[in-house]
Amino acid sequence: MQSDSTQLDVSASAGVTGGTAYSVYGEGPAVVLIHGVGMEQAVWARQVSSLARTHQVIVYDMLGHGASQDPCEGVKLAEYAVQLKRLLDHLKIASAVIVGHSMGALVALEFSLSYPERTRQLVALNAVFMRTPAQREAVQERARKLQQVGVAATVDSTIERWFGNPVPVELQADAQVVASFMRRVHHEGYARSYQLFATSDAVHADGFAKLAMPALFMTGELDPNSTPAMSEAMAGLAPQATLVVLEGARHMMNITSAERVNQELLKFIG
Repeated sequence: MQSDSTQLDVSASAGVTGGTAYSVYGEGPAVVLIHGVGMEQAVWARQVSSLARTHQVIVYDMLGHGASQDPCEGVKLAEYAVQLKRLLDHLKIASAVIVGHSMGALVALEFSLSYPERTRQLVALNAVFMRTPAQREAVQERARKLQQVGVAATVDSTIERWFGNPVPVELQADAQVVASFMRRVHHEGYARSYQLFATSDAVHADGFAKLAMPALFMTGELDPNSTPAMSEAMAGLAPQATLVVLEGARHMMNITSAERVNQELLKFIG
């Protein structure tokens, strides 16, 4: 696994179990990285390069993405959490730091609430929470459009939303990498996952107070959909929360602001 500019210098193993494609890098305490909707495990290349020097890093393709199987119609977040549980069981990992980005953050929250004994620490990157009516209508309209016209017709608008319009010159290579992930995602799996993402911003509203582990909520200052206010609200509800807002960072900050994201992750997980 590598990005356009990152060559990994750690050993890896990869496989498929129960319809889930995964890769494991490095040795040490386990850290799981869960990508967002429309992405795949390779989006974490720059985090793997940093974290795998001191940790065992597990990346995998969510249901409907990469080389993993598609979810059923009407899929729930619980099924994504079960996917991760089965992967940890297969790898014989008792507990791990669970890190999720965007929709992956919703999966990480679901997993942490459902399997607290398997979660040492929780990290929610660019997570959505309690969208405004206007934000909710916009994301649900995108879900409807995705069903109607397919993935290819939505790539350009997604890149503009995540990187800016026009995309800044210094981010164009990163934007092309992200667009390539979207263009090869499973249409049906992506559509079903996105429909769930579009309607799940409030499902954990009553659960944050029950989080039994340290939790980091981190987003980018310039993320218009996973806003700093959302992360601040979540951190205010969780008992052992840390809030970080990266100045000048955008939605895909694990790529565009990778060094700063990695520094904060390592500081938090120790």
